[in-house]
Amino acid sequence: MRTIRDIDLNGKRVLMRVDFNVPMDDDGRIIDDTKMTAAIPTLNYVLEHGARLVLMSHLGRPKAKPDPAFSLGPVAVRLRELLKRDVLMADDCIGPAVEAMAASLGPGQVMMLENVRFHAGEEKNDPEFSRQLAKMGDVFVNDAFGSAHRAHSSTVGVADYLPAYAGFLLETEVKMLRQVLEYPQAPRMAILGGAKVKDKLGLIRNLLSRFDILLVAGGIGNTFLAARGRNIGQSLHEPEFLKECSDILDIAAKKHKHILMPVDAVVADKISADAESRIVDIDQIPDNLMIADIGPKTVTGFAVAIGKAKTIIWNGPVGVYEYPQFAHGTDAIAKAIASSEAVSVIGGGDSAAAIQKLGLEEDITHISTGGGATLEFLEGIELPGVKVCERSEELV
Repeated sequence: MRTIRDIDLNGKRVLMRVDFNVPMDDDGRIIDDTKMTAAIPTLNYVLEHGARLVLMSHLGRPKAKPDPAFSLGPVAVRLRELLKRDVLMADDCIGPAVEAMAASLGPGQVMMLENVRFHAGEEKNDPEFSRQLAKMGDVFVNDAFGSAHRAHSSTVGVADYLPAYAGFLLETEVKMLRQVLEYPQAPRMAILGGAKVKDKLGLIRNLLSRFDILLVAGGIGNTFLAARGRNIGQSLHEPEFLKECSDILDIAAKKHKHILMPVDAVVADKISADAESRIVDIDQIPDNLMIADIGPKTVTGFAVAIGKAKTIIWNGPVGVYEYPQFAHGTDAIAKAIASSEAVSVIGGGDSAAAIQKLGLEEDITHISTGGGATLEFLEGIELPGVKVCERSEELV
């Protein structure tokens, strides 16, 4: 993979795709700037080597037209604070005025383009829109791993007009995920939670071929429990995928792989802050109640298994993490991973939020900034935004 270390940056205009799709409150204030801080090392490296920096990103899901609610203006303000230097904010991401603004940048100056999704050409990977974006730079750097699974103009299309390189964040993500997939130390464990099996069937199959132990819980675990013939009451699950889950369990048994599921659970009459809950064994779930979290026996068993693992991937909460009374299981998993000696990779989302809430970041090998990109990479799918940085030919 070609990285920014391979570029003579001095005087170059670097058109960089970042993933600044950060959550905001109703007043337009950034709630979590983790994605931004993760990109700072790449930005500083480029600026310290005398380059002129033009940044592009998406934010939210505007309907292919300008919408103030999705402007990157607040992001530019926060970026000024993080970089401790001025950040110019463009009114658009293409057009003569924006081109002139980019051309006027001096070494060490930073400019942010407006939301690329304000144009329909972005998500269509339209060649003309890609060409217009490419006018803003001399080289293209992709540091947006969180968007690398999307073949859009700002992640892939511009690489048809500019030589493409990876930033440090994208490089690290690929390196760590490849390490745990291709060169894992045994015992190798994947912990999979979250709501939907259908989103992770390919991932489960790929990990089952490479890993020794799979821990399944949450909505995913419920579907596996139902596939094994357990009564799960009113619990969230996907009955249309029972056969697929049953087949996976059969394959695991034939390959002498272990799929661990909850042996007890916190059950509730509803999923809400005022729900009434209690702990029951997994074969004693009442018909009128639903699983909201893993129980203490499961926490203990999972923690013992985690402690023996040498490689761990975790994606998805094991309970309804949004409610504190149902977050104990997810928090316990986070603490067990942090206490282990394993190479640990956290797949973003609520799993990463749990690690950060408990202040355990320093005890984790790698916390991915990707959501869908991380899952697709672990599933074995080639990511378009990574592929363009691995081209051997130079564009002139």
